[in-house]
Amino acid sequence: MLIRSWILILVLASGLPALGEVILLRDKATVTGKVLAEKKDQVVVDIGYTVLTIPRSQIAKIVPDDAARETPKNTRTQTRRDPPREPLPAVAAEGETQLFQGPRIGTAERSVRELVNQLGEAVVQVRTPGGLGSGFILNEEGYLITNFHVIEGETQISIEVYHMKNGQLDRRVYKQVRIVAMNKFQDLTLLKIDDRESPKFARVPLAEADALAVGERVFAIGSPLGLERTVTEGIVSTKTRLIQGELYLQTTAQINPGNSGGPLFNLHGEVVGVTNMKLAFGEGLGFAIPVEAVRYFLKHRDAFAYDNDNPSTPYRYLEPPSRLKSRFDQETSTNAATSGR
Repeated sequence: MLIRSWILILVLASGLPALGEVILLRDKATVTGKVLAEKKDQVVVDIGYTVLTIPRSQIAKIVPDDAARETPKNTRTQTRRDPPREPLPAVAAEGETQLFQGPRIGTAERSVRELVNQLGEAVVQVRTPGGLGSGFILNEEGYLITNFHVIEGETQISIEVYHMKNGQLDRRVYKQVRIVAMNKFQDLTLLKIDDRESPKFARVPLAEADALAVGERVFAIGSPLGLERTVTEGIVSTKTRLIQGELYLQTTAQINPGNSGGPLFNLHGEVVGVTNMKLAFGEGLGFAIPVEAVRYFLKHRDAFAYDNDNPSTPYRYLEPPSRLKSRFDQETSTNAATSGR
């Protein structure tokens, strides 16, 4: 069940008899039903004619129906006539810096053309002396995500951003870029633009992992072969493609060198994955890192923090010596000892 769907169902549910509990949402909306299961990250509710899965991040409180009837009358409930809400911040631990925005609540699907005009400003090109890739900005302060392999081994990183100014795109290059955190094994890097005169940046929200379905339409924005602001569209072929021990989203949206690190969007304008590779011998076989891996990386970024005084981070593991080489070294040492060398 998509997150957006239960917002519209609230109107229909308002006339049903009470089934046990009332769930008060953070945006003052309510859901009345019977709680079937309470998990760490979500609550499953039976509202009579269907079952809803509500993310914990959107729930303010769960109370018995009798107690909910005593709430003040001026408490407003979400209806279909309400305008689309502003993006809600993702729930963070106390004292944690807010790096990214969560999904937009109550927004309808829109065309790729509309979304590209809205989101394109937040998609950037990442350049290094060794090549280029793509990325996307998470918040107004200039934090952004790209792939680890885009900046691996590089110290000179620049970010090319297209700002909307007076109805036109203004290209600007930022060269004061800092590596904040990186995870080599999941191919993710968090960067920060530190230019003093940089403006407030446009940003894109991250989707909830469970809100994506196989067959859903998605589109990518990036710089394949250096062609900036290129848009490709497709569908989600599978959410669980296992490659070298990691799960990836597989998509028919065309992915090429230069797309690496760029966003894969759904039709609500939310990032569902980070494009990072394709099969060179086939067509329509692109892959993206799922958004749940991105969220985990950002929430635990201290564990992946990059130390500027230690260029060896993240750790690189040496290959173990082969059995053949060890035996050769042993025989060489024995022969040398016998001959007196």
